[in-house]
Amino acid sequence: MELCAINLLNSTDRNFSSNLSRLTSWEAVTDHEVETVVDGIIFEIRKRGDLALLEFTNRYDDRRCESAEELVVHKDELEKALGAIDDDLRASLEKAALRISDYHKHQLEESWQFTEADGTSLGQKITAIERVGIYVPGGKASYPSSVLMNALPARVAGVDEIIMTVPSPKGQLNPSVLASAAIAGVTKVFTIGGAQAIAAMAFGTELVPKVDKIVGPGNSFVATAKRKVFGSVGLDMVAGPSEILVICDGMTDPEWVAMDLFSQAEHDEDAQSILLAWDDDFLSAVHVKMTELLPQMERRDIISKALSSRGALIRVKDASEAVYLSNLLSPEHLELSVENPERWLPQIRNAGAIFMGRYTSEVLGDYCAGPNHVLPTSSTARFSSPLGVYDFQKRSSVIHCTIDGAAKLGQIASVLAHSESLAAHARAAELRIEVDN
Repeated sequence: MELCAINLLNSTDRNFSSNLSRLTSWEAVTDHEVETVVDGIIFEIRKRGDLALLEFTNRYDDRRCESAEELVVHKDELEKALGAIDDDLRASLEKAALRISDYHKHQLEESWQFTEADGTSLGQKITAIERVGIYVPGGKASYPSSVLMNALPARVAGVDEIIMTVPSPKGQLNPSVLASAAIAGVTKVFTIGGAQAIAAMAFGTELVPKVDKIVGPGNSFVATAKRKVFGSVGLDMVAGPSEILVICDGMTDPEWVAMDLFSQAEHDEDAQSILLAWDDDFLSAVHVKMTELLPQMERRDIISKALSSRGALIRVKDASEAVYLSNLLSPEHLELSVENPERWLPQIRNAGAIFMGRYTSEVLGDYCAGPNHVLPTSSTARFSSPLGVYDFQKRSSVIHCTIDGAAKLGQIASVLAHSESLAAHARAAELRIEVDN
């Protein structure tokens, strides 16, 4: 039997490090042609607003809209979609929404304050962002779960307006995406996608209001546009392809592991699925099972390409090396498919989400466990976190000095300001010291 194509690596091989680096390296935006196209789109949206938005939507989504108003999905349409979807689907979406909201409520921050001996008050004021834009993919696949994961933390945070954009190729929209928008309490929905959607939300048009922050994943055009508008608008992250890294002690059912690897590979051809194990027989069993199951997969062509180009079964020396490589790769999704995963957790430094034990499939996190599925990719888990309520709240420092406090702090500030040759700074502090108590 010819086994399915996937990269087979061994950590003891001489060229292992370079081969692993080549396999896992990813630059989200490398295509200069994409950059040029996105620059042109942003320029035109800023210059011509809705007219450019309409032209790009008709061109890239194969539509025939005659006015920008046709890009609006009204609230009654959202409610209609919610009422039209299958009862089981609606119930599942609503249950998932409840779990996601409940989880994210634990992330809510509150303002705090304390008073020093001289009466000076210091603290932090927590304020929700006023208007947020969420980008929901709608090309190769539609993701109602992405609506919930992006909108619900914003709703929990207290965001006033949630603006959603979703592409509608040939005017077609997945009803479950609209139903999810109704469940999540999205304020406005526009059927626009790509760089034009990002530009419209970042700078505003007559139709699309300017937002304060944009969240949500997209293709290379979306990722490029997000990078270019940063500063004019806040961002969550610039997402790369989906990733899963499974560490297994060889005791999990090989079919379970194979399907977990497939679950990420089926996203798109650039997705990455990697298994680390120190049992040769288990690695072989998983490889055989993948070969058996692949022909049964509806998206087998996508899975096959993803596995052959970026997937890997890696033989490591032991559990310790598996942890080392996991922290090095900093995966978006990490499955600890091992006995007593709690013993492993303190050693894990870098991962977007950690799935503990044999029964915790990554797929549960995608849909309904509660934690957010918008996660750092491309090793950015080294310094960033999952999307959460904290992404939709701002922190303002609060300082309230008494006369005595201003005098005490003013002396310190004056010395430091003079050391930096900032005389006006120093004088502003000194004037408060001279106040007659």
